Amino acid sequence: MLKDITLGQYYPRDSVIHRLDPRTKLVGTLVFLLSLFLFRSFACCLVATLFLGAVIRASKVPFGFMVRGLRSIMVLLAITMFFNLLLTPGIPVLRIWKLTVTREGILQALFMAIRLIYLIIGSTVMTLTTTPNHLTDGMEKGLAPLNRLHVPVHEVSMMMSIALRFIPILMEETDKIMKAQMARGADFESGGLIKKAKNLVPLLVPLFVSAFRRANDLALAMEARGYRGGQGRTKMKPLIYQKRDYGAYLILAGYLVCICAAGILSPL
Repeated sequence: MLKDITLGQYYPRDSVIHRLDPRTKLVGTLVFLLSLFLFRSFACCLVATLFLGAVIRASKVPFGFMVRGLRSIMVLLAITMFFNLLLTPGIPVLRIWKLTVTREGILQALFMAIRLIYLIIGSTVMTLTTTPNHLTDGMEKGLAPLNRLHVPVHEVSMMMSIALRFIPILMEETDKIMKAQMARGADFESGGLIKKAKNLVPLLVPLFVSAFRRANDLALAMEARGYRGGQGRTKMKPLIYQKRDYGAYLILAGYLVCICAAGILSPL
């Protein structure tokens, strides 16, 4: 289960998506995620599917590796669909005891599942094709106008980048602790859901200790190298838009036109 979490990992490949400016990928990801919630029709889902499929193919990241992260959200996905099926009013389709499944509930559950799956995959594409350093530089450069409002853009970008980078590290640390405790007789597999949750409690103390130790080591390393924040810092490789980035923005604009047209012409 822990190895299925792909968010925050980087998958090195020589692809056009990897070579894009991180600002382009951030804007593209944000626009794609927003488009998933602005429209509600099968035609819009088809446009989003074609666009996401083309991006995945261009990234050269194996599709199986990319969708592996969906296994960790199956419980959340099932709960979301269950409540949408039973709590959405509309035309009754099926009655089970006192529970009623409606036509609108089925559509709502279906669209919500698609949105959640595409949200995870779309975010994963960005992290798999962008190194943490480039992601930090892209966020800092893109949010630079907020500095005039005294927003600590560099610090916020650094914290988000470190948080993403720590996800696979902490998952690996959790896996090591679980294997060490299983070697000493701990059981994390048997029992129901509540018992499994209780069995995970002994993992929290060593995991928190390890996380605090890593955070302290990181802080000491940054201070030892003279890190004093973003003010006055220069970049060895400054971000400069290339022709491929302008082409990516044109493709993104075409995607918006297509999904807007699909939402207007096909309301369902």
